Amino acid sequence: MARQRKRRRPMSEINVVPYIDVMLVLLVIFMITAPLLSQGVKVDLPQAAAEPLPVEADRPVVVTVNRAGEFFIDIGEGKNQPVGPESLVTRIRAVLKYKPKTPIMVKGDAQVDYGRVVEVMVLLQAGGAPSVGLITETPDVAK
Repeated sequence: MARQRKRRRPMSEINVVPYIDVMLVLLVIFMITAPLLSQGVKVDLPQAAAEPLPVEADRPVVVTVNRAGEFFIDIGEGKNQPVGPESLVTRIRAVLKYKPKTPIMVKGDAQVDYGRVVEVMVLLQAGGAPSVGLITETPDVAK
């Protein structure tokens, strides 16, 4: 009696377990590297409609960027004189050393290059400002 051989059929199921393992490894890699890829200036954005500063708050320090890209600061001597980056950082450090909760605001001309405004924000961050506010004008609404 000859033994009959069983014919093996090809398996038609896909084993997805290795794919799940690969996906989990990729997920972990992306979760670790994603925070390292973000660069930029930290700006605290409001969560609701903007409201005026409270009256009891310290008078804010306003750093202005004019159309030519020059920096002005409204404290100390020479309020109408342009200041350099080193002087701006030094003045902000001095203000925040004596009054750490002083609000820092940036007022930029509408025609100035956005890079100059970001540069001021980076300088303010280097000077120790924990957050920076932006001053805007309310647009005229034609009725």
